[in-house]
Amino acid sequence: MDIKGKQVIINKNPQQVYEFLADFNNIKGLMPEQVQDWESDKETCSFKISGIGKIKMKYLNKQPYSLIEMGPDGSGPLNFALKINLKEQDGKTVAEGNIYADLNPMLAMMAKRPLENLMNEITSKLQGKL
Repeated sequence: MDIKGKQVIINKNPQQVYEFLADFNNIKGLMPEQVQDWESDKETCSFKISGIGKIKMKYLNKQPYSLIEMGPDGSGPLNFALKINLKEQDGKTVAEGNIYADLNPMLAMMAKRPLENLMNEITSKLQGKL
């Protein structure tokens, strides 16, 4: 399942946005309130989501100033990748998030809207923080 989030324009250049996103210690403030027991260092994080359980994440791919990709660190209840693409436009950054999840059809139907809301909340909060 591929969920495309909305595009947002951030009043910072892509380098500044990338450097913010490249440290999991900064990501906590972008998460919805359902995320609990957040723990992080620069390269990994773990947290609980009610009804899903504990999730551990790491960076899967970092392409300076253009892409941040996060996903599970080891076994967990979900197999997914969260990508945030960055591109420069008139000195600002256009950020767009996508979630790629490997879910069975029944779970995909139930998870689509919450995952879409998660992605949109992350990009909206990113826009407000920077």
